[in-house]
Amino acid sequence: MSFDTRLVNGVGVLAAVVETGNFVRAAEALGLTQPAVSRAIARLETRLGVRLLDRTTRSVSLTDEGRQFYERVIPLLADMEEAASLVAGAAHAVRGRLRVNIDPYFSRLLLAQHYHAFLDTYPEIELDVVTRGQADDLVADGVDVAVRFGELSVSSVVARKLLETRIVTVASPAYLAKAGRPKHPLETEDHECILYRDPVTGRPFEWEFRRGKEVLPVNARGRLLLSDAGTLLTACVSGAGIAQILGLGTQSFVNDGRLVDLFPDWPDEVYPLYALYPSRHHAPAKVRAFLDFVLVALGRGPA
Repeated sequence: MSFDTRLVNGVGVLAAVVETGNFVRAAEALGLTQPAVSRAIARLETRLGVRLLDRTTRSVSLTDEGRQFYERVIPLLADMEEAASLVAGAAHAVRGRLRVNIDPYFSRLLLAQHYHAFLDTYPEIELDVVTRGQADDLVADGVDVAVRFGELSVSSVVARKLLETRIVTVASPAYLAKAGRPKHPLETEDHECILYRDPVTGRPFEWEFRRGKEVLPVNARGRLLLSDAGTLLTACVSGAGIAQILGLGTQSFVNDGRLVDLFPDWPDEVYPLYALYPSRHHAPAKVRAFLDFVLVALGRGPA
C-alpha cells in the first residue's frame, strides 16, 4: 500500500480525535469544521478498509483495529514532526555540517586566518572547506555554497555578487631596480610579464587597463605562465616580472613595500566575487552566517 498525502493527513486527524476525545474538540484544535474532521476519518477508514472508531452520541473510542493502527502510526507521526521541526530549525539555527567550495587563493590568503573565529562564534557548526580551481556540480559534490571569483560559466546555480575587487598591476622593487619602472600601461609590453591562465579557456588572461570610460588593452608577453594565483603572487614578490593580480589580499604587500602598485591612476579594472547556491529557495542560516563571515573578514560588513 502506498502512502499518499491524504493518508498522512488522515492520520493527523485521527490523532487529534483520539487525543481530544471527540470530533468537536479535534476540529477546534486543527482549525477545521466538524464535518471536515468526519470526512477525513471516513476517507481514512475507506482507504484502510477497516472501521477505526466507534462513535456514540457522547464519546468516541478506537476499535481493536483502530487501536492497532494508532499504536503503530503515532510513533511514526511523532518522528515526522520531530524531523520537520529539526529541518525547519535549520532556517534559523546555525548548526550542522557546512560544506563550502572556495577559490584556493582566496581561502589561503584571506580566510584561513579567520576560520577559527567562525567556529568559535558557532560552536554547533562543522566546517568542511574544499579548495578547487573551479566550482563543479554543487549538488553532486554536496556543496552548500561556493565562493568564487570571476564571471560565471555555470548556469545551473543561483549566483549572488558579494563584491568587486580591483585588478592591480604590480612588481617587486627588485624587478623594477633591474628592468626599470614603466610610466604608462603600454610600456608593460616591453617588460617581462607573468601571465595567468584562464581556467575556462586555457589561454592566458588578456591584460586591460580601465580609467572611467577609457579601456586600454595591452599585449602582455612573458615566458612564465601560471594557473595558481598564490604562485603568481609569490613569483611576483620574488622578482619574476610584472603581474596583474586581485587587489583583494594584495594591499598588505604594497603597504609593506614588497610590491609596488604601478598604475594607481588606472583603478577601474575590477573582478567580481560571487556566492553560488544549488537552489534559490530557503538558504539555511548556516549559509547566511558563513557569507556574513566572509564579508566581515574582508572588512566589508555583513551581507
